[in-house]
Amino acid sequence: MPKAIAISKVDGKPGQVYYPLDLINLPDPKPKDNEVVVKITGAALNHRDLFLRQALYPAIAFGVPLLADGCGIVVDAGSSAKDWQGKRVIINPGSGWKDDPEGPEDSGGYKILGGTKVNPLGTLSETVTIGAAELEEAPSHLSSTEAAALPLTGLTAWRATMVKSANAKPGRNLLITGIGGGVAIMALLFAVASGANVYVSSGSEEKLKKAKDLGATGGVNYKEKDWDKKLRAQLPKDRPYLDAIIDGAGGDIVEKGARMLKAGGIISIYGMTVSPKMPFVMGAVLKNIEVRGSTMGSRKEFADMVKFVESNNLKPVVSRVVSGIDNLDGINSLFEDMKQASQFGKLVIELAKDNEVSSKL
Repeated sequence: MPKAIAISKVDGKPGQVYYPLDLINLPDPKPKDNEVVVKITGAALNHRDLFLRQALYPAIAFGVPLLADGCGIVVDAGSSAKDWQGKRVIINPGSGWKDDPEGPEDSGGYKILGGTKVNPLGTLSETVTIGAAELEEAPSHLSSTEAAALPLTGLTAWRATMVKSANAKPGRNLLITGIGGGVAIMALLFAVASGANVYVSSGSEEKLKKAKDLGATGGVNYKEKDWDKKLRAQLPKDRPYLDAIIDGAGGDIVEKGARMLKAGGIISIYGMTVSPKMPFVMGAVLKNIEVRGSTMGSRKEFADMVKFVESNNLKPVVSRVVSGIDNLDGINSLFEDMKQASQFGKLVIELAKDNEVSSKL
């Protein structure tokens, strides 16, 4: 029976409780005609996994494997999915959204993998049995830990940066806030590969330096007074404004952004970690600033993102890796990294090595 890690229930209020990890057994996989069994080699954390453990996420399920990011090898397949046998793949981290640019077509909404009642699957598991239509071949230049770091953050960054901001183009100026997290780093990689001038913000000088090593043109420490003025001083003289901001914090980004953006500039927001509310100031109205909410993305956008990563030889940044499905102490330590925001890049669990996986269970 395959092993997996879920959370178990303890008493406590949302934001104060911290659900412990629980090593569970799953039924032996039996793929249907159009399904495959993926032996997971790598799985990665996202902030939603920490929120689940803190009871700050909807529809929490106990006994459902955690995590939405996964890479692995197809070890079994139904009769109409045999072409996938033996291939190294990454898994689309959600379902219910095919290709509508406005949002999920499914009346039940978008169903993300990992730890909730709306989707029984999660990638922190020795195997995942899933429809073959939800797979993409893992880019050949990526290791399995790098490929495992790609799906959710890559998809979120792709939609926010390449689709919603509509400004990841040669010569455009973009600000990506909160550099260090997986989405922000992937947004940086996508925008740099597209020819944009990318500026970043962080509360850590070390993270700013690492971002510049990845191609950022400049950066500012948001803990410093008048950081927005310091950023404007870095912009090119022939284009002394931002075209778009990719933001995952919220807070006062509209007020600050209105001073830095061009008329008609875009603020693409994929998260609001600072505050669940964000004021829209009159200065933004007078400059025709648009705020565009951005979630993860469609199945089509997932395929487009993976293709871009492959063709541009991009590599997700992995901050730290621990090994073993039964390594609860190591996995807990990754959650602690996320709590402290000490990571630069993704936090990954290696469940198996590629050369140890046979093509059939």
